[in-house]
Amino acid sequence: MDKEKKPGSQVPRNRSKWNLFEVIGVLIVIVSLTVLFLAPDSLSQLFDTIIKEVKPVVVDTFLTSEVGIAVIVSVIVGRILERFGFTDGLIRLFVPIMRWFKINPSVIIPSAYNILGDINAAGKIAGPILVKAKATKAEQKIAVATMIQSPQSFATFVLGLIALTIFGINAFPLILLSIFAPLIVVPFILSKTIYRDTKKVTLDELPRFTPKTTLLKTIFSSAKEGTELLLLVIIPAVTVVFILIGILKFAGIWDSIEASMASILTLISIEPGTGIVSFLVAPTLAVAQLADVAATIDPRLIVGSFVLANSGLPIYVIVGQIPAIWAESTDLREKEVITAALIGMIIRIATACILAYVLTPFLVT
Repeated sequence: MDKEKKPGSQVPRNRSKWNLFEVIGVLIVIVSLTVLFLAPDSLSQLFDTIIKEVKPVVVDTFLTSEVGIAVIVSVIVGRILERFGFTDGLIRLFVPIMRWFKINPSVIIPSAYNILGDINAAGKIAGPILVKAKATKAEQKIAVATMIQSPQSFATFVLGLIALTIFGINAFPLILLSIFAPLIVVPFILSKTIYRDTKKVTLDELPRFTPKTTLLKTIFSSAKEGTELLLLVIIPAVTVVFILIGILKFAGIWDSIEASMASILTLISIEPGTGIVSFLVAPTLAVAQLADVAATIDPRLIVGSFVLANSGLPIYVIVGQIPAIWAESTDLREKEVITAALIGMIIRIATACILAYVLTPFLVT
């Protein structure tokens, strides 16, 4: 007797009909064979270009430099802060303000962990907190967009201050308006415009967020968590983004894209060289380079670059790491996270432009 076929192993009735991806697959086969026949070295050159793009970021930046270690350390520090009541302290401080705005106060938590630790750790730690606080999906999106307004490492903030000092720019009003004010202003604006499904929450309605684990267990489990975050989430996300950049470079259109970016950044009062570094590589490196820019440069470009760098950039974090982490730890889908993060980035660019044009004359000593 013939063995009964399992439902999952049955051949579809319309298998003889062409599926869209079958058509695409056949076209890829034809194109690949044609390329191999006409230009046999082109595929190897494509892979070589991609590897040259991916390797410096994945290996040199994340695996063998301080950046990878910083991710692990930031998760450890974040979890220790959480264990000692940092989250509950923030909630108590922001409940009165957010209750007035009719927004769940937990939307502020990711930004705080971002400033003190790392944007990846912020999502890993604060995402579950938002869910536990019963934040709506709209409020979770507000949290993502607000988090983009904060510097994703304390080093970026400190190096930026050094650059401002070199150029004789008064840092205090700029820090107040570019880093702390958005924590309140951005949730308010988004709750009245794009993400309106928010609700007023009292302190009595919120649970306590301080875990009961022992300190030793917190340290070792967070070290493991940080390592998994680096190897299983961040590096794969970064690799995908830089594969795309490698393909664009191989196609010969990446240089034009970079030139267009430089022109746009200058137009919106952001120093183009460091602005591109912030977008594509690392804001920390950008503010470090900012101190070496010629002293004759327009101070507006320095202010704009400082505000831009103190954000959720680089872009591969926004379209790769953040959605991967937040989709795993919240109720949001990756597409929703990317949209919220991009909205946050648009707000940040607008903030950089406005502060550079309007505030700079009052900051230069």
